[in-house]
Amino acid sequence: MFAASSWFVWALLSAVFAALTAIFAKIGIQGVDSDLATLIRTGIIAVVLSLFVWLTGKWSNPLALPGKTWLFLGLSGIATGVSWACYFRALQIGEASKVAPVDKFSLVLVALFAVAFLGERPAPREWLGIGLVACGVLVLAFKR
Repeated sequence: MFAASSWFVWALLSAVFAALTAIFAKIGIQGVDSDLATLIRTGIIAVVLSLFVWLTGKWSNPLALPGKTWLFLGLSGIATGVSWACYFRALQIGEASKVAPVDKFSLVLVALFAVAFLGERPAPREWLGIGLVACGVLVLAFKR
């Protein structure tokens, strides 16, 4: 149905592992400060990704990368760190089945930011899907 090199396969795998992340994190942060838990998780990610890059022969000198690459990867890293800290705090005090979907409001924001900053133009059908995600988040966010 989908080629192994398809973006959809990788995006679907990302969703599966993101879902497992929420479940494992919710269990793992019981009785632990959420910021400390985020730091531990980040350290493990750094080790795993370092091994992956090294074992697959993808290592190259990062100092040879252009300044613009460093700037935007740095900003992405900062945004990721803040996002994870907020996510773990929300998981610690909220239900995973509510926190994770609200976190996925990022999908709506990515679409808006992609239009504003990257010049992307989603089709009407895609806007419908994005709107449905936004509606789902609102349904979850408001109490009965």
